[in-house]
Amino acid sequence: MRNSRVQFLIELSMASALAYILDTMPFLSLKLWFQGGSISFAMLPIFLISFRWGLKAGLLNGFIFGLLQVVTGQASQYIVHPVQGFIDYFLAFTVLGLAGVFAVKVKESYAARNKRAAVSFVVSGVLLGGFARFLCHYVAGIIFFAEYAPKGQPVALYSFVYNISYVAPSVIICAVLLSLLFSSAPLLARAGARA
Repeated sequence: MRNSRVQFLIELSMASALAYILDTMPFLSLKLWFQGGSISFAMLPIFLISFRWGLKAGLLNGFIFGLLQVVTGQASQYIVHPVQGFIDYFLAFTVLGLAGVFAVKVKESYAARNKRAAVSFVVSGVLLGGFARFLCHYVAGIIFFAEYAPKGQPVALYSFVYNISYVAPSVIICAVLLSLLFSSAPLLARAGARA
C-alpha cells in the first residue's frame, strides 16, 4: 500500500512537470492566437495518469498543471479577470481528468486481452476530457473575450471557432498517440487505479 502511494506521488509529480514542459517547449507547442491557446502535447501526461490511476488522480493532475501555468507566470498574460483565469486554467485543465472514468474499463479490456475495446475506451476518455476542456474555454470566451469577435459575428460562434481550432487538434493528437502507446505497451494501463 505504501509503495503504491509513493509510486502514485512520483508519477503524479513527473506527469505534472512533463505536461508543463510539453506546453512550454516552442517546438512541441504551436501557439496559434494572441489571446492564448495552442496545439500541444501537454494533455498527454494528464490523460496517461487518468488511465493509470483513475478519476481522482486525473483531476488532481490536471489541477496541478493549471496551477503550474498560473504560478510560473506562463498564464498571466492571458488572464483578464480572476474568474476567467479560474475557468481557463484551473477548471479547464482539471476536467481533462474526467478521462479517468474509463480507467477501470481500459484495465478490464486489457486483462481480457481485448485491445480493440481498450483503445475505444482510451479514445472515449480523451474525447470526454477534451470536450470538457473545450466547454470551459468556450464559456470563458463568450463571457470574457467578446470584444475580440469580428464585427457582426456572434460571440458564441467566435468563441466556438477560436477554441475548437486548438483544442480539437490537440485532442486528436492525444487520442492517436495514446491509442498507439497503449496498444504497443498495454502494461502502461496497470497501476493501483481506483476510478
